[in-house]
Amino acid sequence: MAAWLQDILEESPLKAAGFIVTIYGDVVEPRGGVVWTGNLIETCAEVGISETLVRTAVSRLVAAGQLSGEREGRRSFYRLAAPARAEFAAAARLLFGPPEEADWHFVQLTGPAPEEAMQMLERAGHARLGPRLAVGARALPALKQPAVVFRAEMVSGERDLGAFAADHWNLAEHADAYRRFLGCFGRLADLLAGGARLGAAESLVARLVLVHRFRLVVLCDPRLPQAALPADWPGEAARRLFSALYLRLSPQADRHVARHFVTADGPLPEASAATLRRLALLAELG
Repeated sequence: MAAWLQDILEESPLKAAGFIVTIYGDVVEPRGGVVWTGNLIETCAEVGISETLVRTAVSRLVAAGQLSGEREGRRSFYRLAAPARAEFAAAARLLFGPPEEADWHFVQLTGPAPEEAMQMLERAGHARLGPRLAVGARALPALKQPAVVFRAEMVSGERDLGAFAADHWNLAEHADAYRRFLGCFGRLADLLAGGARLGAAESLVARLVLVHRFRLVVLCDPRLPQAALPADWPGEAARRLFSALYLRLSPQADRHVARHFVTADGPLPEASAATLRRLALLAELG
């Protein structure tokens, strides 16, 4: 386990703010949204992120309106701010929910200087058709730029949808990201299948790294419908591996959470309605 984790961290070091977001999304939010700073520091230390970096990242997340702090005696606790809860819920649906239905639409940006908004659309999985026109098959991000949105319905040409997608999206880049995920976490699956035993703390760290990496891949994926994807698309295999490992790691990981993670009112629960629903959904998808 130590060698496997070290290989991951050397290949792509974790950033403090992003990993803290993962801790909240996986552990804290489904159990109420608030946790002691010390738990963040201890957990981040397991992946080589220093206390200084954690405190700096927390301050930046507070300044960005994602976290809000409170004190109880000498301890500081941070909870998700209201605007961040909706973002976390949307990300959780992608990771733990069933596949989205395609939502094809065209976005025509209006007004001056649309480039920043166009780049935001591209980061959200839309394809650029012109200086102000984009097309997408998933939810539209919140744009500050004025825009006209047309909902699209396919009436013919489904056989050519793959060619259309290949012309406008760099699907090879996203396929490579899924294959790297499969290679990396396939090694963890092999370790566990070969009899490797992880303690509770190790299981939590492994699950957090699993969620962190899969979240980054999925959020960048344009999530096109199956008919638009190449025949050898690795996304489904990656999702099955994610589901299997999450289910395998969760019993021990959740025990560690219950034993060590605390709020001002006491320890976080081992399970909640939200965590049990996540596990049930992953079991169905598997």
